[in-house]
Amino acid sequence: MRFRFAPSPTGHLHVGGARTAILNWLLARHHGGAFVLRIEDTDRERNVAEAEQVILEDLRWLGIDWDEGPDVGGPHGPYRQSEREGSHTEAVEQLLRDGHAYVCTCPPGEEGVADRRARCACAEVRRTFWEPGTSIRFLIPDREVQVGDAVRGEVRFPAGSIEDFVLVRGNGRATYNFAVTVDDAQMRISHVVRGADHLINTPKQVLLYEALGYELPVFAHIPLILGSDRQKLSKRHGATSVEEFRRQGYLPEALLNYLSLLSWSSPSGDEFLPVERLIREIDLGRVGTSDAVFDTEKLRWLSSQYIQEMPLDKLAERLRPFLPLERYELNEETLPSAAEAVRKRISVLSEAPAVLESFTGSLGEAQRAARAALLREGAANELLASVHRHLAALPEWSGEQVNAAIRAAGKEQGARGKALFLPVRLALTGEEQGPELWRVAQLLGRERTLARLQSTEIV
Repeated sequence: MRFRFAPSPTGHLHVGGARTAILNWLLARHHGGAFVLRIEDTDRERNVAEAEQVILEDLRWLGIDWDEGPDVGGPHGPYRQSEREGSHTEAVEQLLRDGHAYVCTCPPGEEGVADRRARCACAEVRRTFWEPGTSIRFLIPDREVQVGDAVRGEVRFPAGSIEDFVLVRGNGRATYNFAVTVDDAQMRISHVVRGADHLINTPKQVLLYEALGYELPVFAHIPLILGSDRQKLSKRHGATSVEEFRRQGYLPEALLNYLSLLSWSSPSGDEFLPVERLIREIDLGRVGTSDAVFDTEKLRWLSSQYIQEMPLDKLAERLRPFLPLERYELNEETLPSAAEAVRKRISVLSEAPAVLESFTGSLGEAQRAARAALLREGAANELLASVHRHLAALPEWSGEQVNAAIRAAGKEQGARGKALFLPVRLALTGEEQGPELWRVAQLLGRERTLARLQSTEIV
């Protein structure tokens, strides 16, 4: 089985395109087949410089790799559509010879459709000599076209509902429907899985496959992704490109997981599905036909789950680009403590700095109130004074020594467990829960830790 993703380098990778790439990649990996990346860059006026590279980087960030493509090569290249013009020319010449196409001399926009039939007037003349400024059209047979769809079943297009569409424009460049058919066939793509908005193109491509003698692939048109108002997903709904979600600090594992679930579901009903399970469970037969609504809150929930499950050292590395290390006095030793301190309080990585403010600046109003209530208790003050004394005597500020010093103070005061750790935690952070106290002390540093234990003011 051979699957493909064929983006156009006209801008950023939209989440709709990313979802299509993800499903094709998962299906290819599930079936032990090949995943092909092809760049459809024939619309030169709309191509954006550097867009191809950005799309490739976004796909790699999501964890998607490809077996054949413009940067890795393969037996069915080239993998940029603009470099395949020779193949397109050979195919259109075959269609002209076999009577499936004709040269149209109508100016653009004046195709001469008459009698309410989708037929260009030039078809009656059947010109076969092409010259610059004229286009080449496909001669639509006067019959119904049936499209077998793995998601939607059989879709019928009645006779006369399809116009004699252009294969080659007046500038000599192949159109989308023609180029994609030739390229998919010659690259031996067995499954064309794409958005439902392409269904209207499929009967034209089916006719081209038949006219050129190509074997039809399996077509599957997956539902569209809509915004919360059930309109086409656009920037008014928030972030829509992979690059935007990446910049906001969403984890690629979470975005891949979420996009794979739009219109598809696991038999288990689970939504938190690491990539290994996605590859194992993906099934084209479980893709529905209803359009999917993009739910940012569900994506945030998934992202938080991945953050909580991620190994600490890996999370620390993911957080590094989002943290001003000097401001928070973080280094290789204390960065894992920062990761542990924020992991249960953030949904995306970009939220980490706000959480760490409590370790470098003033506490929030609720935290200050909780700490003040603690300091009004005489017993707590005695315990905190003992903890302060033991910590102040430490020769070095290591996690192991900090932990031992706090326990020594507890033993001295006859306090252990919650009776020991809760007052110390409240004094340092104003919170009843959080990372281990030695990690808190690491983040605060010696000076700030001792000051918060000793003073009634927040330092």
